Amino acid sequence: MKRHRPTSARKRPSQARSQATVDTILDAAAQVFEARGYAAGTTNRIAVRAGVSIGSVYEYFPNKDAIVVALANRELERERQEIMEVLADSPRKSLNALLRQFVETIVAFHARSPALHRILFDEAEHPPETHACVLRFEESLAHALEAVLRKRRIVAPDRDLAAHLVVQTTESLAHRFVLRGIHELDQHAFIEEVTRLLARYLGTNSRRRAPS
Repeated sequence: MKRHRPTSARKRPSQARSQATVDTILDAAAQVFEARGYAAGTTNRIAVRAGVSIGSVYEYFPNKDAIVVALANRELERERQEIMEVLADSPRKSLNALLRQFVETIVAFHARSPALHRILFDEAEHPPETHACVLRFEESLAHALEAVLRKRRIVAPDRDLAAHLVVQTTESLAHRFVLRGIHELDQHAFIEEVTRLLARYLGTNSRRRAPS
């Protein structure tokens, strides 16, 4: 039976200086993982890249897995904030336009650091804490999207389930598209096809836009 290693941060930064150190360590970890991969991205290399002692790394993180969890949580929170801004501005848009921007935002976020996302969510070991990060991310976005669908009076047998499936489907397809491509689609075509898929699922009409 595999022994579960602790992945919670040892020390939570309580001052701006401590938070800056944690951010520096996480930035360095992202750079090391992208350059060398998960296996070769050791805590020693992270410490060197961050310009701190290995003791400073272990002061906040008990091991490399804890760094991965913290990085995954930070990446998901950044993505969540961007998508929430899209949903908050939704009254100004048609549902089709909102869905298109929703898909565009998710694709753009994954495309910024595809190597890091592959390492964090495909290659690295996934302790329960990583799954918990993903679950919190999906739940938050699904609840926000469900509220949008409710205000727009979108009829669905289970609106909450529909919102969860929209979030999970878009995230999964965007992740796969950015890392591996799908059916030789370029980014514009991919966004249009996924928008049409979601619009039809939610019972709305989505017409193809001419490429800009």
